[in-house]
Amino acid sequence: IPMMWLFLTAAYLMYGALNADGVLDLQNEVNPEVWMNASEIITYNGYPSEEYEVTTADGYILAVNRIPHGRTQAGRAGPRPVVYMQHALFADNAYWLENYGNGSLGFILADAGYDVWMGNSRGNTWSRRHKTLSTDEEKFWAFSFDEMAKYDLPGIIDFIVKKTGQEKLYFIGHSLGTTIGFIAFSTMPELAQRIKMNFALGPVVSFKYPTSIFTSFFLLPNSIIKGMFGTKGFFLENKNAKIPSIKICNNKVLRPMCREFMSLWAGFNKKNMNMSRLDVYMSHAPTGSSIQNILHIKQLYRSEEFRAYDWGSEAENMHHYNKSRPPLYDLTVMKVPTAIWAGGQDALITPQDVARILPQISNLCYFRLFPDWNHFDFVWGLDAPRRLYSEIISLMKEYL
Repeated sequence: IPMMWLFLTAAYLMYGALNADGVLDLQNEVNPEVWMNASEIITYNGYPSEEYEVTTADGYILAVNRIPHGRTQAGRAGPRPVVYMQHALFADNAYWLENYGNGSLGFILADAGYDVWMGNSRGNTWSRRHKTLSTDEEKFWAFSFDEMAKYDLPGIIDFIVKKTGQEKLYFIGHSLGTTIGFIAFSTMPELAQRIKMNFALGPVVSFKYPTSIFTSFFLLPNSIIKGMFGTKGFFLENKNAKIPSIKICNNKVLRPMCREFMSLWAGFNKKNMNMSRLDVYMSHAPTGSSIQNILHIKQLYRSEEFRAYDWGSEAENMHHYNKSRPPLYDLTVMKVPTAIWAGGQDALITPQDVARILPQISNLCYFRLFPDWNHFDFVWGLDAPRRLYSEIISLMKEYL
């Protein structure tokens, strides 16, 4: 029923967009940030930009961007506190910069006096290289968020510590970015000691009660998913394939259709989305991941447990873990001060799922539910600077 309604809405809106000759007119002014990478967006908005490559212990080469200070803070004395931000699934680090300067968390933190770092997870558009492996090899794509937590995050944090000389930093994650943080900080005490505070936005640990119609995809057997999408990359970026959706999302008449699609995916809170930026959002997603990562998320779907990736047989699990079943991730041992925000209209990570993990966070310092927020509002919401980002900065000042 929702898909039929969306189809009829799309047909109506497209009919309304026909010009006098009966041709669909999608010509419209495009935002300059469309197709820009993080470094280009940073520079375009007038901020200093630095780019680095971080090679992980298992050979993946990750692109990392930095905003060392705000637009008018170059002469500030003393080291700036460091914050690292980890994006969600199918996103990249431009995620934190896609609204205007006064509405994007990356820019707001830089103007507030922070040294802002943003990484790209292995497998996305900007982190698709390896010291020895080619993307044509299945072995390149044999990773999930397990490896992102085990190798990517420690590698990037080690690099930041060496570059800045600061031993501790703040961590901000959204969606699957929070998963990476939770795993890393609960399994690597030495890494956890480097985190002043963990800010988790729309946290993904429990994935038992999603209401998004698109999560029905996880009901498909693994064999069908692999048959449809192969065994390597998944939703890899294809600019040519994105062009129609970007044009639709940039057209004033058709924007509501694009917004409805995003709402079906993440939850409804229409008034909180900047409609004029939809083409920017769409041009930066999806950026790709691995089939194995998708199958790992599928293992979380409707599950009671939070475990490492199940390789599909006792023999394979014994080979990787020396156990017949993947190990459980025990969040109760994580000592990092943690703040969590959730959305009441979030169709992917519902309040019921968040409620399941709160008792497991032994050092939960702050929790807030925004009843009207969906899954995207944490990074794109018009009211995010006032309601969320101001709270993050206040807590950073408290947990120095």
